[in-house]
Amino acid sequence: MPSTRLGPGTGSEETLDRPEDPLDGLADGAAADTPAGPFALVPVRPDRDLARIVRWMNDPAVAAFWELAGAPDTTEAHLRTQLDGDGRSVPFLGVLNGAPMSYWEIYRADLDPVARCYPARPQDTGVHLLIGGAHDRGRGLGAALLRATADLVLDRRPRCTRVIAEPDLRNTASVAAFLSAGFHYSQEIELPGKRAALMIRDRRHRALL
Repeated sequence: MPSTRLGPGTGSEETLDRPEDPLDGLADGAAADTPAGPFALVPVRPDRDLARIVRWMNDPAVAAFWELAGAPDTTEAHLRTQLDGDGRSVPFLGVLNGAPMSYWEIYRADLDPVARCYPARPQDTGVHLLIGGAHDRGRGLGAALLRATADLVLDRRPRCTRVIAEPDLRNTASVAAFLSAGFHYSQEIELPGKRAALMIRDRRHRALL
């Protein structure tokens, strides 16, 4: 389940800055070559993508952690909170070899309530991932795409020193994928609705991973 975010236009005593573009242009999308083929982050458009994302959210394996199963209105409201917000959280489709196969959220972790749960640094950037089709799970794709996406964040956001994630501790497959992608386990944190593993990929160690 994603962490609870501040609503559009709300403030936080713990935020350190309010840039006009919180993600330094990453909201326009990015692309990379991966061992599995060309991969692109494509900004979500509900008119084009909602039905696909709703189908993924209603997969029981996904719903157990994202808790967005149900009518399309449920997923659309989740997307609209981000799309109509101030740009600190952006939803994407992950397109591999030309085919949409995953859903991503990239967000400013230091501007998110998750920052209250660990020693956040300015410009920390968070990642949520959902692999859409069951045939794409369990074969290492998640780790490859997480590595590529973390590298895209670090390349496009030079002020960001760390990419973080907070998968549910019960989601052992997700935790394992982050570890395989070069993240390290930092600590357990308590978030609304879940106990999470704080995973961190540090720019300083990028060349070693």
